Amino acid sequence: MSILTDTIRKQFKEGDDIRDEGLTTPDTVQRFDNILYGDDPEWNTMDLYIPKEEKEKLPIIISFHGGGWVYGDKERYQYYCMSLAERGFAVINFTYRLAPEFKHPAPLVDMNQVAHWIMNHAKDYFLDTEHIYGVGDSAGAHLLVLYASILTNKEYASTYDFKVPEGFHFSALALNCGAYNITPELELTGELMKEYLPLGGTEEEFKAIDPKQYITSDFPPCFVMTAEGDFLVEDALTMSQVLTHRNVPHMYKYYVGDKPLNHVFHCNIKLKEATQCNDEECQFFRDY
Repeated sequence: MSILTDTIRKQFKEGDDIRDEGLTTPDTVQRFDNILYGDDPEWNTMDLYIPKEEKEKLPIIISFHGGGWVYGDKERYQYYCMSLAERGFAVINFTYRLAPEFKHPAPLVDMNQVAHWIMNHAKDYFLDTEHIYGVGDSAGAHLLVLYASILTNKEYASTYDFKVPEGFHFSALALNCGAYNITPELELTGELMKEYLPLGGTEEEFKAIDPKQYITSDFPPCFVMTAEGDFLVEDALTMSQVLTHRNVPHMYKYYVGDKPLNHVFHCNIKLKEATQCNDEECQFFRDY
């Protein structure tokens, strides 16, 4: 493991611990924890959160967590995801395999296993597979765009060995403070790609994971957001331009707070601006 990965894991954890200090499971949410969705009991686990009082079929949100391709798990996203469940959704919060222990396309393979689990077990939990939404932030947004491209671009899908489950599709996505300008020239991204890509970042590898390359007009509608303190603010604007060029319906939002809103501020559910953002994204989903 590189010094960069070790530093990211330590610093991000410290920040997430401070962010979530004092939070508990809401009384209105029922949890189904540590569900095994794949073959690896350490990495392929997920939680499912549903609102307790809801008796009808529930629309589904799948959360693809961020963390620079090298950090994160479902525990870090549980309170954010439960806050989405409180808004009337069944929320899938899954851990996936990280670099450098695992290389591309491991996270996409894991996402595909989650998709298979949903289609196989939807009836057990009264899940509405006609209304499946995805949220992703930072590196998770990048990976979510790639998976949605696999679902909507047959040529791109053919470059992967796995097959998507029949009938699985996203009705809409929320892309939060995402990383979309993936190039070796960017110092941080280039170094992280050495950890994530099997060959360390060849020209062909960078092309294969460029999320702007494979979006077609069949791509799902998107809510694309960023904030004044987001170090990836330019990436969100780029993604909005790509979606416009591909005729994909989308909403672009730039959030400003009483204090500067930083990268992935929406995960800090103590912030009123996070409440506003997450409310608006869930309303966007309801519209689709």
